Amino acid sequence: MCGWRLFRKIKWGYLIASIPLIIFSIIGVVFYKEILVDLPNINQIYLPPRMASKIVDRNGNLLYQFYDQENRTWVPIDKIPQSLIWATLAIEDKDFYYHNGISLKGLSKAALYNFKKNGADKLRGGSTITQQLIKNVFFSNEKTFKRKIKEAVLAIVLENKLSKKEILEKYFNQVAYGGDTYGVEEASLKYFGKNVWEINISEAAFLAGLPAAPSSYSPFGNNPQFAFERQKHVISEMINAGFISQKEGESAEKEKINLLKEKRKMKAPHFIFYIKNILEKQYGFTNFGRQGLTIITSLDLNTQAMAEAAVKDEVEKIKGMNISNGASLVLDTKNGDVLAMVGSKNYNASDIDGQYNIVTALRQPGSSIKPINYLLALKNGKTLASMIDDSPVTYDIKGQKPYSPRDYTGKFLGRVSLKTALASSLNIPSVRLLAENGVNNMIDLAEQMGINTWTDRNRYGLSLALGSGEVKMIELAQAYSIFADLGKKVEINPILKIENYLGETVYQKEIDEKDVIEPGYAFLINSALSDNQARSPIFGLNSKLKIDGKTVAVKTGTTNGLKDNWCIGWTPSYLVATWVGNNNNAPMSWVASGVTGATPIWQNIMKNILEGKPDENWATPSEVHKSNVCGKEEYFINDTDKSIHCPVLPTPVIVN
Repeated sequence: MCGWRLFRKIKWGYLIASIPLIIFSIIGVVFYKEILVDLPNINQIYLPPRMASKIVDRNGNLLYQFYDQENRTWVPIDKIPQSLIWATLAIEDKDFYYHNGISLKGLSKAALYNFKKNGADKLRGGSTITQQLIKNVFFSNEKTFKRKIKEAVLAIVLENKLSKKEILEKYFNQVAYGGDTYGVEEASLKYFGKNVWEINISEAAFLAGLPAAPSSYSPFGNNPQFAFERQKHVISEMINAGFISQKEGESAEKEKINLLKEKRKMKAPHFIFYIKNILEKQYGFTNFGRQGLTIITSLDLNTQAMAEAAVKDEVEKIKGMNISNGASLVLDTKNGDVLAMVGSKNYNASDIDGQYNIVTALRQPGSSIKPINYLLALKNGKTLASMIDDSPVTYDIKGQKPYSPRDYTGKFLGRVSLKTALASSLNIPSVRLLAENGVNNMIDLAEQMGINTWTDRNRYGLSLALGSGEVKMIELAQAYSIFADLGKKVEINPILKIENYLGETVYQKEIDEKDVIEPGYAFLINSALSDNQARSPIFGLNSKLKIDGKTVAVKTGTTNGLKDNWCIGWTPSYLVATWVGNNNNAPMSWVASGVTGATPIWQNIMKNILEGKPDENWATPSEVHKSNVCGKEEYFINDTDKSIHCPVLPTPVIVN
């Protein structure tokens, strides 16, 4: 009996002694199932967060930035001012350099502080910088005990993987500073309009106070005074922590903060979305709004502003002619850079679809297409001195009405040289040439030069010589840049460089050029279109096509029905294309090509670009020479001058 009692005592004693172990085991199992099983992989901390991609001009001026929910630009810790680090540690985690991820002291102080305080400064979380980083990377804002435990576990692990400096860098680039603004760089740009490394102590204290409750402390919210009360509290904590002196703190409190009130506007909007389209379709950056890229483009913001003003001012002047819109494109012909792109008179215009980009839209080019036809004629053996009839002609085409082209003036000049016909933009000679050249041959040449819109060849006939086939301004500019570069086709490419968020180059522009037409033929076209005397029969000697002291080849164009009016001109280095009309194809009431419409815009832009630069002319190719034929000096290729037959004049009869 005594043995049995002893056994029972030993058994219950063993069970009682095992209770702590059992409880601990149960807690361990629960902890494992509830906390450790679905704990995020800490190695994801190395993955970059969502970051905005910036589009800048050739000089680094910001045009726009795209972002997906989180507007963030990564900045290395070495660029973050010490004052901001001090301010953040003072208000968020004074013991940052002394704990291993969690701070019991900080938690207890926060609880006491929140219990005593009232007003805007009531909230204080007690989490360390490391815990806040973990929360921002791995968790939502849901406040649960379970999440806090997971956060603490990961914080301890993270402290063993990253240095304090690395943790700070990730923190400053991860946390929210109000709305869709994340990271200190975008916060500094948003509130002060300056880079974070340019801020002072007062501004640093302002930024440091925001992450605890960005909505409550927003200077643009319902209680903007809370932001400045918070800033003063941060400065006080900086003094208490010994990060700054009392004198420095008092000075910082008196420093006036000038907050940016206006949102940063999109600059060169048509160009921005043109770039976006290239990034997505040519380079495969379908989600670049979160990749932190910096896209350095060829655009020059000063040239862009000048071109925008030129388009806007001229369209305003001629609105009485039922002209509601205008556009322009400026190229550097040597390297394919787009220096300016104005897709409409105003991107935000409500009277038209201002966001519609005329530069990349299909429009009829009118007579501005003629140089391609004349180039083909030269390649087929004609010369600038070859004669052609500017006289009435009718073409009977099976299944169509008889086609009788007319000149712009309604008059006929009779026998003229090809040079005069091209420079004066005579319609009938152009149609006569195309009848000889062949429509398909002209389309073939146009495609070699960069025009890719004439795909349904059955649509086009002899009226193609007068611009009935729709083109894109940017493709027409590509084609004519070949004349500017004496036969070399330099592909238009507006992207100079692409960098990732670490500043590493992932793309560098290389100039892509190839020989498309013989230099001599390009030279002859330039010679004709830059000859002010040759265009004088139609435009006069003092038209807006002339730029004093500069050698510029230029071609105008107006479509039948007055729906489109063009001017496109070039030097060896620059090309400017302009257009006026109506997006809805409504006809203009009147346009005198070379006097109003696109030409004044073109002249204004080209004069601005060439101002202060020496006059450039095209070097004469080796196969080109000048010869006096029929009493006139003209350029010829090789021996083609010998094919010219001068008209035989009647021998004068002397009567005594």
